[in-house]
Amino acid sequence: MQIVRSRGYLLDLQEIMEYIAKDSLEQAFKFEMDLDSKINKLDYMPYKCRKSIYFDDKNIRDLIFKGYVVTYRIESDKIMVIAIIKYRNYREES
Repeated sequence: MQIVRSRGYLLDLQEIMEYIAKDSLEQAFKFEMDLDSKINKLDYMPYKCRKSIYFDDKNIRDLIFKGYVVTYRIESDKIMVIAIIKYRNYREES
């Protein structure tokens, strides 16, 4: 199964890389390499990640990676990586 990265995902990734590179260019490249490795493994088991909390569609999944959520859609012949966002867990305080 082919893995395709959308323009939106690539723009999100570029922004994250620029932010990380402010502290360490080496860490920015390591982040990208590790993330690509995780994404490239999706073709073996595309449904292994949770159903997306952002979409009501069983074919849209969320891959969690170092505090980021990579959203992707499983199609008949490919996996489309849609976006990457920083995960925020908001809880109501009692």
